[in-house]
Amino acid sequence: MEMAYYPGCTLHASSSLYDVQIRLIFEKLGINLKEIDDWNCCGATSAGKVDDFLAVAMPARNIGIAEAAGFSEVMIPCSSCYSRTLVAKHHLIDNPALKEQINEELSGKIQGHIKVSSILEVLLARVASGDIDEITGKKLKGLKPVCYYGCLQTRFPYNVPVPDDVENPQGMETILKVIGVKALDWSYKTDCCGASASINDEDTAMNLMARIMKDAVARGANCMVVTCPMCQLNMDVYQDKFCEAHNIAERLPVFFITELIGLAMDISLSELQVDRHFIDGVALLKGLDPA
Repeated sequence: MEMAYYPGCTLHASSSLYDVQIRLIFEKLGINLKEIDDWNCCGATSAGKVDDFLAVAMPARNIGIAEAAGFSEVMIPCSSCYSRTLVAKHHLIDNPALKEQINEELSGKIQGHIKVSSILEVLLARVASGDIDEITGKKLKGLKPVCYYGCLQTRFPYNVPVPDDVENPQGMETILKVIGVKALDWSYKTDCCGASASINDEDTAMNLMARIMKDAVARGANCMVVTCPMCQLNMDVYQDKFCEAHNIAERLPVFFITELIGLAMDISLSELQVDRHFIDGVALLKGLDPA
């Protein structure tokens, strides 16, 4: 089957390995991801903070392109892009005048019928159908992850349907269970990592990341699992820095969920580009006992 795919800016830049992993595992699942033509930045933090119109119009243009191409569903892996796009869709449903104003300038008109899905929604549908279990030959033993959702996956600045429990989401835990991994319970799964504050308010961001890390270590985790590229970037790139500043001795690899699914599908660590992380995850994954 074909599905529209919006990678967003991050998956074409700092998190390009996530894009590689997504394409690999979705091909195995029989889903042909079609990157939407001529997509633009969703506006993410910048437009959302400074211009209410652009915060809707930018992701709305991408919706219009996907709908004009005939797609009924668009998959968006980045939590920020997913949030902005889902919010824009429902904002336009509730505001016909704004929808008409934006459509006047677009060649691909927004209808608002397309399903905007996170990567977790799409993967959970394949868990329910049995597709993931059917093609994952390995059951990964030895991982003790905490699932870190971040603040954008279940909390939105507008009234939209939320596909998981807001305070205690379980999507990643459900997927990991299929490949033999039992995630640990913990208290910081939906806390903010600081996001782009790591650039303009470093102390605040480092404090937030250190709190997350301390709880993960206290629970006995040997890794974190994420879907949000910003969360992955912050917790991976800045880990040495915030751990040293807050006297945390341990270091934890921060894996995209696609890396673990891919490994269970017998995709090699090199194909999945696991060696591109700042905190080494190769040694941990090589030491697993696949059953």
